[in-house]
Amino acid sequence: MASTADMRNGLILKIDGSLYTVIEFGQNKTARAAAKVWAKLKGVDNNRTIEQTWNSGETIYPVRVERRTYQFLYKDETGFNLMDNDTFEQIVVNANMIERPDLYKDGQECFVLVNTETELPMTVELPPNVIMKVTYTEPGMKGDTATRTLKAATVETGAQVMVPLFVDENELIKIDTKTGAYVERVKS
Repeated sequence: MASTADMRNGLILKIDGSLYTVIEFGQNKTARAAAKVWAKLKGVDNNRTIEQTWNSGETIYPVRVERRTYQFLYKDETGFNLMDNDTFEQIVVNANMIERPDLYKDGQECFVLVNTETELPMTVELPPNVIMKVTYTEPGMKGDTATRTLKAATVETGAQVMVPLFVDENELIKIDTKTGAYVERVKS
C-alpha cells in the first residue's frame, strides 16, 4: 500500500478491480479545505480513460510491474508471438495489448510489462525509436525544399510514415514509436 504522496506518472494503480496507469496528476490546495490529489488515468486492461480525485494522504493501491525484454518472432491468427531473451520461453499476445503493431518486424526487440502478482503480460512496448527501411515513396521534386513539406512513405512492415521530400526508397529512417513520426535519416 502507498499514499497519494507516492503518485507519479507511469504508476499503475488498481481501482475497482481494474488496472490504470497514471498519465498526469496534480494537487489542488485551497485555504479552507484539505488538499486534494487528482489524476488522469488510462486503462491497462480496458480502453477507458478516467479522472480520479483523492484526499491528500489517502491510501492508493499500486501494482508492481516488471519490464522484461522480449523478441518479436512473428504474427499469426493467434496473435503476436514473442520470445523471452533470457529463458527463451515463447508467449502469444493479443493485438489489443500491442502498442503500434504496425511497427513490429521479425527479430524486433520489445518490452513486455508483466503484472508480478499474476505473472500475466499487460502491455507490449517498443523501444523509443526503431530503424526501418523505406520500401516505397514518391520521388521528391527538385527545388521543392523551401518549406517543410512531407510525403508519404511505406516502410518494410507496411506502416505509412510521413517523411521529408529528400528521403528516397531503400534508405533507413528512424521512427518515434510513441507518435509514429519520422525522426531522422540513418546512415547504413
